Amino acid sequence: MSDSKKLFRVVLIEPEIPQNTGNIGRTCVATNCELHIVGKMGFEINDTNLKRAGLDYWPYLTWFHHANFSDWWQKVEDPSRVWMFTTKTRKTYFDPQYQDGDWLVFGKETKGLDPDLLAQYPAQNVTIPMVGEGARSLNLATSVAIAAYEGLRQRHFVKPTS
Repeated sequence: MSDSKKLFRVVLIEPEIPQNTGNIGRTCVATNCELHIVGKMGFEINDTNLKRAGLDYWPYLTWFHHANFSDWWQKVEDPSRVWMFTTKTRKTYFDPQYQDGDWLVFGKETKGLDPDLLAQYPAQNVTIPMVGEGARSLNLATSVAIAAYEGLRQRHFVKPTS
């Protein structure tokens, strides 16, 4: 894949924790994904923790900030290619057949995605299964990495021969 074409677009709706966003930026660089930050952030984009978590990867990151959901949604070419990650569905993230350019959408750390938004697109709600007793959710950066690498596995992974 050429460097000019990004694999997926990772979307964070109102992220709150700079270390998560920094780590997600680093994952986006490693997986050739864009990062889209939507709405108010719980930190400054120049926050020291953001830079520390993203290390020296931030200059290589293709990222965008959209003032609100509507501004971001106008960029979506095909709403059927938007996958909303939530704990409030039984459909797993293994089910979709990911395509280059898909949008992987994640909500804020403390609340997830808005229930009204999830209700509008039930066929596109996916979850990362958790089988451990008492587990409510995964860390946001961990969830993004799991999703991006499943997409990478489906789209471009070639098993090395030995």
